[in-house]
Amino acid sequence: MSATAVTLLGFVAWGLVLLMSLGTLRSAMVMGGKRAANSFAASGEDLEGLGKRLTRAHANCYEFLPLAGVVMLYAIATGQTAITDPLAYLFLAARIAQSVTHLISTSSTFVLIRFGFFGVQLAILIWWLLKLFGAL
Repeated sequence: MSATAVTLLGFVAWGLVLLMSLGTLRSAMVMGGKRAANSFAASGEDLEGLGKRLTRAHANCYEFLPLAGVVMLYAIATGQTAITDPLAYLFLAARIAQSVTHLISTSSTFVLIRFGFFGVQLAILIWWLLKLFGAL
């Protein structure tokens, strides 16, 4: 399996970990009598602290997956993973680091760190696109 395929599956798996964590948190709140099962806002704005950050970290994952996923699938489908493989694991590491940073804090410092990890992903995605288009 190519590094690109592992990264694509890893991206999805990471999103699933975040989703399951959010589901566990919400289930604990419902089972603990703190919230009704139908009272959660999809945006997470009604939660505090970790719950709100977890909701947003999960949303960041599924919002970016279509862009990254299509590029990786294109590379796999066209046999061009030699372009995406060298940076694939760095891309996945930056995605996970962005999420973990988001879960830790939303202070100004952590937002800047999180944006740095997002910037790494953007730069890699742009690099891949340019290489796949044959511009480099």
